[in-house]
Amino acid sequence: MSKVPLGTERKTGEKCPESGIWKVKGQPSTTAPIAINNTFPPYQNKAVIWKLIQYA
Repeated sequence: MSKVPLGTERKTGEKCPESGIWKVKGQPSTTAPIAINNTFPPYQNKAVIWKLIQYA
């Protein structure tokens, strides 16, 4: 099974397609380790877009 490419984006509430370090797009931002099949969380109580920046 191939990895999804770095730079892949998903929204809060969607399932994570790849374990790794994900970063919130925009400002303020944060990074978080998120495992495959987990649901992307909100950040600062807002729906955000998460971008894969590093594989686990």
